[in-house]
Formats: sequence, C-alpha cells, structure tokens
Amino acid sequence: MTGSHFEGAHPDWTTGARAFVIHVEPKDRSGRALRDAQARLAEAVGLTAAIHLDVVEQQIAPLGRPTPATLLGSGKVEEIAILARELKPDVIIVNAHLSPVQQRNLEKAWHSKVLDRTAVILEIFGERAATREGRLQVELAHLTYQRSRLVRSWTHLERQRGGFGFLGGPGETQIETDRRLIGERITRIKKELETVKRTRGLSRQARRKVPFPVVALVGYTNAGKSTLFNRLTESEVLAEDLLFATLDPTMRGVKLPRGTRIILSDTVGFIADLPTELVAAFRATLEEVLAADVIAHVRDCAHDETVAQKADVLKVLEELGAQPPAIEVLNKIDLLEEGQRDGLLARNGRSSDVIAVSALTGAGMDDLLAAFETAVTRGNITLKLSLPAEDGEALAFAYRHAQVLERRDRAGRIALTLRIHPGDLSRFESRFAANIKLEQGVET
Repeated sequence: MTGSHFEGAHPDWTTGARAFVIHVEPKDRSGRALRDAQARLAEAVGLTAAIHLDVVEQQIAPLGRPTPATLLGSGKVEEIAILARELKPDVIIVNAHLSPVQQRNLEKAWHSKVLDRTAVILEIFGERAATREGRLQVELAHLTYQRSRLVRSWTHLERQRGGFGFLGGPGETQIETDRRLIGERITRIKKELETVKRTRGLSRQARRKVPFPVVALVGYTNAGKSTLFNRLTESEVLAEDLLFATLDPTMRGVKLPRGTRIILSDTVGFIADLPTELVAAFRATLEEVLAADVIAHVRDCAHDETVAQKADVLKVLEELGAQPPAIEVLNKIDLLEEGQRDGLLARNGRSSDVIAVSALTGAGMDDLLAAFETAVTRGNITLKLSLPAEDGEALAFAYRHAQVLERRDRAGRIALTLRIHPGDLSRFESRFAANIKLEQGVET
C-alpha cells in the first residue's frame, strides 16, 4: 500500500499515528456555545483513540459563521496551519461534518491528511463490525460517504484488518476506477442486505410464534448497555469503556420475576450528529429496535452531558420511526456522590418507568426486571383454564405459553388463572375450547 500524496506524510498508517484533534463548536447568535464544548472535545478524543491514533494536540475551535470553503475562518485555519507545521501530525481530526471541498481545502492549507467526524466514526465501525451483516452495513455507509468525494483510497480491498482505509490510499490515478468499483460494490451490497433483511424478518416471525416479547436496550454510546445486558443475561458480550464497543445486535432470553419470558436485545450505541449514511445503512440492524415490544433507554446519569445525550438518542429514534422508550434506565449511579444518588433514587420512587441502576454493582436490577415485566404484560389478557389432572401435556403448554397467576388442584382437575398475550388467545381457544373462560379482559 502506498502512502498519502502529501509531502512528509506517514508512509503507512499503523497504530500510534500522531493525531491533532480539533472540535468545532458552533455558537448561537448571542455567541454562546450550543453544547458543553469540553465534553464534546473529550468525546472527539475518545473517537480518535478508538481508531488507535495517538492524540498529540487537542483544541476547541469556536464557530460563529461557517465559511463555505474551509468551514473555519481564515484566521483559525492559518493558526492551525502554524501549529501543524510544528507538531507534524500524521492526521488532523476535525470534529464536524466537512464537505468534500472543505476537506480538500483544509488538507492543502494544513499539508496534512484531514478526517472529519463521519470518517472517524465509519473507520471505528469498519474495525468493530463482527458479523457479515454488520460488515456489509458499515461498508455500504463508507461507500455512500466516499462516493461524493475525490476518492484517494480503496485500501480495504488490499488489507486484511478491519476499517476502511481513510488513513491512506493508492493515489489520484485510481479515482475513476475507484468510482466505478464503488458503484458496482454498492449495488451488490444492497442486494445482499435485502437477503439479510428477509432472513432477519423470518427470524422475527419465528420468535413471534413462540412468542416472547422483545425488549431492546438503546442509548448513547458508552452508556453501559452491554454491561447491563451482561448483568441481566449472565452473558459475556464485549463491554468496555470504549465508544461503540457493541455494533452487531445481540439477543438473549431472560426470565422475569413473575415468570414472563422475554428476549433482551443489545444494540449499537447512538451518538450526537450520527452520520446520515449510518442511519440509513444500519436500518436493518435497527429494525430490531423498530420491532421491539418495549424500548428501554439506558442513560449514563453521571455524565455531564446526560440531558443532551438523551435528546440525541430520542432524535435518532424519531428519525427511524421508532416508538418512544417505555422505560428510562438511569445507569452508573455508583459514580454519583451520595447526595446525588439519594436524590435520584428519591425521584425514581415516584415513577415506575424511570429506574435508577448500576449495571456494574447490580444495584436496582430487581426494580428494572419488574419494570420490564410491567411493560411487556401491559395489555395482556387474563383468563381461567380448567384441565384434567392427568393431562400433563396441556398443563405444560399452559405453563410454556402463559404466565400462571394461580393454580388450584381439586377433584381430579387443575384450575389455572393465566395471563397471556392477546395474540395467543386464538391458540388457547382452539386448543381448549369449552375449558377456557375469559376472566377480566385486557390488563392495564
């Protein structure tokens, strides 16, 4: 693989390349920053570290009015150019969305490779996607992004590792060939993803026949969803203090306190300014969220930007057409001061759909499981069923497909009070006919 066309550039990109991170912070008309600039800079540094780059400098660049040619004003561009000549970074990360023209102009001005926020997130996703579906979705997102730009890299065709080669490439002579290859590959990927989508749809239909309600965990990246998932399912899904530790959806069965069985789904973390290419490309994966019976929003309640992060997640869910979260999980209470934690727990006591927990210590897990059960059984039907005591098969069916609220054995018969999903009523009616009696209608 050849290096970048910039003079003095790193000949080949490896772990530990030097990165200069610039967070571009828009201001409103009064000159105030719209978000916590330091928190957003820290997030940008975390994204950069996630692709194994060594951050040698970081700074915030306030932005009053975007400049079409370079995004930043000429004074700030020159200031960074002077600093870049001293630091000689291998790459400059601009934590904003750059147009192709802005990216090219900044690379010329700074004599360095420039990556914007979208490119960094796509590079992370390219390295982390583990399943065939995940890899296809990430590649489609990457190609959609690259198609609008002067393509200097198609290096993932040449490499065995993950990622998509934003950090170098074969050079300008390949542009037309790359564009043709990109177009052909996008067409093939879309066809393959349609097949994956149909397969996933069939899997959902099969689960509906069981049926077990699906509870999907969503939340900002690094909110602790995977740690919570592991705690509730006793699994060993990758859970690290790392942005986008989970990309491919993971599903496990969980039995709730009163006997209800659910499927718990751990999903990709959301992030502020999620690239539109990823929203579209991950729609198949996020269909698990769209099809879920209950959405549980996991929040890092100890994070300085927890309120803004909540808004980011709700915005993405709205863009996907998903239902609003039924349960809000305030995670990481172990990181709060005692007074903060007590206040949070006191407020939690007034709301059954807001649960304060620590996925790390296990605090609040019983309350959370109870909240899941309340949410998934809301709307269920209560009925009475009378069975001969010797009909073990029918009894096993009832226990398998319903929540048994009460059982009484008398005079050679078993009287059961059951709660079932409305979709199962016809199944019980056809199997048990006269032995079934609708008791209370729909639960609320």
